[in-house]
Amino acid sequence: MKANGVATMERTLNGAAKSNPPSDSVGPAKILVVDDQITNIQIVGSILGNLDHEIIPASDGATALKRLALRKPDLILLDLLMPDMDGCEVCWKLKQNREWRDIPVVFLSAADDKDLIVRALEAGGVDYITKPFNHAELISRVRTQLALKNARDQLKQLAEDKDELLGILAHDLKNHVGGMKMSAELMQRQIEKFNDERLNKLSENILRSSGQLLAFVKEFLANAAADYGFVPKLAPANFANVANNVIQQHLVAAKNKNLEVKTEFSAEDSMVLADASALEQVLDNLISNAIKFSPGGRKIFVSLKPNLAHVECVVRDEGPGFTEEDKARMFHRYTRLSARPTGGEPSTGLGLSIVCKLVRAMKGELELESTDGKGAAFTITLPRPQP
Repeated sequence: MKANGVATMERTLNGAAKSNPPSDSVGPAKILVVDDQITNIQIVGSILGNLDHEIIPASDGATALKRLALRKPDLILLDLLMPDMDGCEVCWKLKQNREWRDIPVVFLSAADDKDLIVRALEAGGVDYITKPFNHAELISRVRTQLALKNARDQLKQLAEDKDELLGILAHDLKNHVGGMKMSAELMQRQIEKFNDERLNKLSENILRSSGQLLAFVKEFLANAAADYGFVPKLAPANFANVANNVIQQHLVAAKNKNLEVKTEFSAEDSMVLADASALEQVLDNLISNAIKFSPGGRKIFVSLKPNLAHVECVVRDEGPGFTEEDKARMFHRYTRLSARPTGGEPSTGLGLSIVCKLVRAMKGELELESTDGKGAAFTITLPRPQP
C-alpha cells in the first residue's frame, strides 16, 4: 500500500507542478525526495512544485536507490533519520557509484545534533536543512545547489570539449610527425651511401627534431589521458612483444649516441593483464629517458622476469642515476631533475609522472633502484591474466 501511495503521490505532485508556469532561474530539474514520512514529501512537493521541478518521491533508502538506477535526478533531498537504512548509509552508497557521485545531496532532519550534521556532511552531503521547513529557506537552498550543479556540469563539458579537441589535434599531429620521422630515417640510410657529410648533418637534424617533436606529442597525449581520469582497457597483452616494438623505435636514437640496447626476454611466457597502448607509453618513456640521459658508449638493459602471478620488466641504464632529492620529487609533473640530457635533448618533465600514473591505473607497481652516479633501474610489475 505504501508503494502505491508513493506512486499516486508522484503523479499528483508532478501534475500540480505542470499546471504552474516555470518561475525558477535555474530551470526545471528532477529532484529525488527521500523521507519515510509521506507528509514531508508532500510538503516539499507543494513548495517546489510551483518552480516546475519534477518531484521523484521515495519513502525509504532501498526505494531511493532503485529510483536512482532508473532515473538520474539533478538533486537529492534526503531524510537523515530513517529506519532500516538511514540517510548517511544511502548517501555513502550512491557516492560509491561513478554515475551518481556527482549528484548533490541535501540532508533533511528534525534533529539539530551537531555530531549528526558532521556525520551527514562527511558521508557526502553538501547542505543540511532542519524540519519543519521554512519555505523561503528550502527554495533558496535548492536553487543554490541546482545553480552550483549547473555550473559544475558546464565546466565539466567545457573541459571534455577542450580535451576532445586537443586530443584530435594531437592525434593527427602524432600521425604526421611519425610519418615524417620514418621518412627521415629512410632518407638518412640512403644519404649515408653517398658519404656526404653536409647531407648527413642535415638528415640527422631532421631526424632528431622529428623524434623530439613526436616524443613531446606522445607525452602530451598521455598526460591529458592521465589528468582526465584515464580508465585502462585491460586485456591480455604480450609484454615481450610490446617491449620489442618500443625498442625497435629507439634503435636509431641509441645508435646516434653510440649506445647498445641489450635485451633478455622471451615472448613465450610474458602475458600480462594490461592496456597495450598505455604499456607502450610506459616503456617508451623509460627507454627514451635511458637513451636521453646516458653518456655515449654505455649500455641499456631491458629484461623480463615472469613468475606465477606477475611479470616484472626492468629497464636499467648506466647513466648518472638519481640523487636523494631527485627521488623525493621525480614523479611530480614538470619536475627538472639534477641530471641533464647528454645530447642536448629537450625534456618536458612529464615522462616519469605519466609512467607512474599509467602503471597504477593498470593495477601495477613501479619501483626505482638508483645510486647517484651509478645508473638507475626501473621495475614495472604487472599482473598476469586470470585463467
